[in-house]
Amino acid sequence: MIEIKPSDLQYKYPKNHENRHLEKFNGLPDEEVFDRDDLYDVLPMFEHVMDALNVNQETILHKMEEVLGEMPGFISSRGEVYTYLCEVMSDMLEIDYKK
Repeated sequence: MIEIKPSDLQYKYPKNHENRHLEKFNGLPDEEVFDRDDLYDVLPMFEHVMDALNVNQETILHKMEEVLGEMPGFISSRGEVYTYLCEVMSDMLEIDYKK
């Protein structure tokens, strides 16, 4: 599994300390609401997407941050966010990913 540190990100994300110890995204299915403004939700999501895409470049991570920022608000569950990021990033990179 790819490990991403906060210092690897191009943007700063707030930390929701009260939710820090709650279970985070660990694969599909996951209907829990994704908090795109919480570092503790963002890091595991990016790690899983990059792992699924089999990529580990900082430029791709930064592009994924931009895609997350432009993601429509109606995409709200962790499962939906994961699928969206995998599909958009794989299209951008012209690669297949393991679904």
